[in-house]
Amino acid sequence: MPVHRKLGRTTDQRKAILKNLTTALFVSGRIETTEARAKEVKNIAEKLITIAIKEANNFTSKSVKTSAAKVDAKGNKLTDTKTSKNGNKYQVIDRQISDTMVQVDSPSRLHARRFIMNWVFRPMTADGKNVNITNKLFEEIAPKYKDKNGGYTRIYKIGPRRGDAAEMVILELV
Repeated sequence: MPVHRKLGRTTDQRKAILKNLTTALFVSGRIETTEARAKEVKNIAEKLITIAIKEANNFTSKSVKTSAAKVDAKGNKLTDTKTSKNGNKYQVIDRQISDTMVQVDSPSRLHARRFIMNWVFRPMTADGKNVNITNKLFEEIAPKYKDKNGGYTRIYKIGPRRGDAAEMVILELV
C-alpha cells in the first residue's frame, strides 16, 4: 500500500509537487491548491511540525574561538607591514581573536533537521537571499505550536476550479 496518494503523477513529479507545496506553505503560511494535494501536504506539514516541536530545545552550547579582522572607524581592515627572511615587504591583516557561544545540535535534533530538509526546498527571497525553512520551522513555527497537540493546519473549501471543476481549497497554518 502506498504512503501517499498518487495524484496522477509519476513518483519524481509527485515528490516535487509535494515538496514545492510544503515549502510554499511554510514560507507564506497559506496556499491555494486542489483538495487531494492539500490533504497530502497537510499530512506532511503536520509531521514536520511535530518533529520540530519535539526537537526544538534539544541542543547544547559551547564556546568556540573565532578570528576576525580588525577594522577602523570607516570599516577598512587594519594592516601591518612585515618583512620576510629574504627582505621582501608584505601587508598582513591584523586579527582579533574572541570567544563566541555556538549552538550544537544533539544527534536526534540533527536527524530531525535532515529529515525536514528532505521535504522542503531552499527558496529565495525577492532580493536573492536564501530562506532556510528548517531554521524557520525550529525557531518560529515550533515555539508557536509547542502547547498544541496536532491540528496545526486548516483546510477551507473555496469551490470548483473553472475549467476542470477540481475542488479547490486553501490550506493554511492555524
